[in-house]
Amino acid sequence: MRQKLLRLALQLLPVLVLAVVTSAAWASWLGWDQHRDVQPDGTSTGPYEAWQVIGLVLTLPAPLYWAASRRYVAAAVLGTTAGLTVAASYDWPDDGSGLFAVGVVMVAVGSLVVTAAVPAVVAAVTRNGRRRDAGQSGD
Repeated sequence: MRQKLLRLALQLLPVLVLAVVTSAAWASWLGWDQHRDVQPDGTSTGPYEAWQVIGLVLTLPAPLYWAASRRYVAAAVLGTTAGLTVAASYDWPDDGSGLFAVGVVMVAVGSLVVTAAVPAVVAAVTRNGRRRDAGQSGD
């Protein structure tokens, strides 16, 4: 029984690590400047600036590559999706429009689809953390 719990914990560790890293990236990029800017014509923008979202998007491939190059493809997809979904659900519930749940679902589905592509490509190119040689045939 104890061995099974230990094995399960070791299998879930990469998912948890990626979820924490992804949530920390969300907090680092999107968590600190969340005011809406009111334009002279009365419209508002925000709460995030474009560069904040771009920074988050450019940060996420690094942990995805780390996990996928070690053959933790499912952990890469699930951990990143869970981290972004949890961060969005924590960050957005005070949204005045009441549509934060729709946004959280969109983040979950979008991150699931997009993060599934990156680890699949990395796993196809690498093996056991090492890049495959062009002349080497796959097993």
